[in-house]
Amino acid sequence: MKTLLILSWAIFGIMAPAMGAAPSAEDSARHFVVSLHRQEFRKAVELFDINMKKAVTPDALRAIWNRQLQAVGPFQKVTSTRSEVLGAYRAVFVTCQFGKRSLDVKVVFDQAKQIAGLFFVPTPGTGYRTPQYVNKASFREMEVQVGHGAWALPGTLSVPNKEGPFPAVVLVHGSGPQDRDETIGPNKPFRDLAWGLSSRGIVVLRYEKRTRQYASQLAQHAEHLTVQEETIDDAWAAVALLQTNKLVEADRIFVLGHSLGGMLIPRIAKDKPRIAGFVMMAANVRPLEDLILEQVRYQSSLSPVLSADAKARIEAVKKQVTAIKKLSRTRVPAGSLLGVPQNYWLDLKDYRPLELAKAIPKPILIMQGEKDCQVSSAKDFNTWRLGLAGKKNVEFRPYPTLNHLFMEVDGKSTGAEYQQPGNVAAGVVQDISDWIAQQEK
Repeated sequence: MKTLLILSWAIFGIMAPAMGAAPSAEDSARHFVVSLHRQEFRKAVELFDINMKKAVTPDALRAIWNRQLQAVGPFQKVTSTRSEVLGAYRAVFVTCQFGKRSLDVKVVFDQAKQIAGLFFVPTPGTGYRTPQYVNKASFREMEVQVGHGAWALPGTLSVPNKEGPFPAVVLVHGSGPQDRDETIGPNKPFRDLAWGLSSRGIVVLRYEKRTRQYASQLAQHAEHLTVQEETIDDAWAAVALLQTNKLVEADRIFVLGHSLGGMLIPRIAKDKPRIAGFVMMAANVRPLEDLILEQVRYQSSLSPVLSADAKARIEAVKKQVTAIKKLSRTRVPAGSLLGVPQNYWLDLKDYRPLELAKAIPKPILIMQGEKDCQVSSAKDFNTWRLGLAGKKNVEFRPYPTLNHLFMEVDGKSTGAEYQQPGNVAAGVVQDISDWIAQQEK
């Protein structure tokens, strides 16, 4: 689940425009980051477009910036800038050297020269790194299509270079418009899992999420979107594709869901007896809206003082959470709550994942990083453990030093570390592989 708001920024040097000339996009980007460096957050926010101003207050920007400094170290210097046209937008990349590493800040300007987006991105040459546990010579990859018709999705099948058939795993994304690798910053946790498991003799299918592949089409009918269309239908289609593949043992297909995908495993499992088992990674058991409110409170708590702006944001989220709790099937008002169509929330209103999980007869492996700052080990993972205690088909694996992406983190996880290169821990891949091997053939 990427519900946690990770807005990304970096900083910079000063390069004044020529006297009397309109500032270029690169000049404007540098001036913006200078404002951040000088702690002039109210001045920086004035450059935002209307949507950014709604999403990020000056105090929120302060907290985001300070967390980034904690993750990458103190700013040292700007080393270069470059820009590119992205349709109606222009993106400026300011490459900065920090105490721990280099990082690019991507500042996106609209046609009115307002800032419409900001992201921390890896400096070219410092992005994704292949885990040491991957043996690329031991598997091959092929492009496939998941589903048919209007919502067909491109996917990648990783297949061991041995004589099959093999057990197989379908990877189901967290929230947001994810790609097949579940990319966040320089990290690609689903690629890690796919390559790591295929190195150990398991077929893995990963695919583009529908809300990424068909974002514009879905936006036209957003009021009808639920998790059925967002996630569940495509997970079923992925399983069906594997069941027809001669390289796969049709009775040994497992579904792995991360975050939102993990929370939805009980719905994916319902009435699907041919799925051999399920892996739930960082799966929340509590309602999504409660997690969002908790995340906003947590992010605000990272600042030394809870500002008036932060208090106002918390109160605004609380009001929307209350509205979600009051939604009724007799009347679904138009518009959205917490940035999501109200029908989406209504569809989840009566969802009780723990109760549905109790009825799943197939093997289940539930995994949790204990430093996860998005899904709580104490409130979610322990609830799964208590609620499913005594069920012989369920196993639990906590990881004391791992975050929401199942990557090692020093100190407290804030989400800022997602912008640092890392990999899913080797022990996680090994545990999934061993668990699959232990299931009855």
